[in-house]
Amino acid sequence: MVVARDSHSIKTEVTSSWGTCCCGALHTVAATEPAVCIALVPADNLSNATRTLDTTAITFRTATLPDAGKIWQLVGKSGVLDENSRYCYLLLCRDFSETCVVACREDEIVGFVTAYRPPTRCDTVFVWQIGVAEQVRGQGVAKCLLHTLVSLPACREVRFLEATVTPSNVASRRLFESFAESLGLPCLMEQEFTPELFGDGGHEEEDLFRIGPFPVSPMEKKST
Repeated sequence: MVVARDSHSIKTEVTSSWGTCCCGALHTVAATEPAVCIALVPADNLSNATRTLDTTAITFRTATLPDAGKIWQLVGKSGVLDENSRYCYLLLCRDFSETCVVACREDEIVGFVTAYRPPTRCDTVFVWQIGVAEQVRGQGVAKCLLHTLVSLPACREVRFLEATVTPSNVASRRLFESFAESLGLPCLMEQEFTPELFGDGGHEEEDLFRIGPFPVSPMEKKST
């Protein structure tokens, strides 16, 4: 079972979990599926899922290798995110596909989150970048990407979500604060990378946002 990381947690251990849609309404999800926003996606094969609540809705799935170029293009259009090489996104979509999520409207990728679990902090998922296309901003897509991320099978044992954000990126700072608030979890912030560490003199400091701890699900308690 994949646990919905919100204040409703698990409704029952066997039959359902609770997820929050982008519209704010609650819907139940079968125990074999993750609680994701807008789209219902099988947990055991999230990347290849096509079943949705609405064929015109935005759906969420784990990233695949062909998505790398489209993610790279979205980053370039964002005007805020650091532009890395296309090769970097190929590696993310190949080696960390289980913790990278894309938001799709029909065949178009309109949002993404790239993340990974640091080897020395297995209880943490680190969000490297998150971006949403201009045409769907203000619709809660970014927050749904985060909810989907922490509901993935690869994040089942995750207790904390981390990200670094520059002081000028107000939208991202508000996003992580709002995400933590929606789950009723603490959001701690501290300076992580000083400008000097970037060496070029033109990069702002990066503050670390740490959200958690997420609750342990009943199923995980039984397995420990």
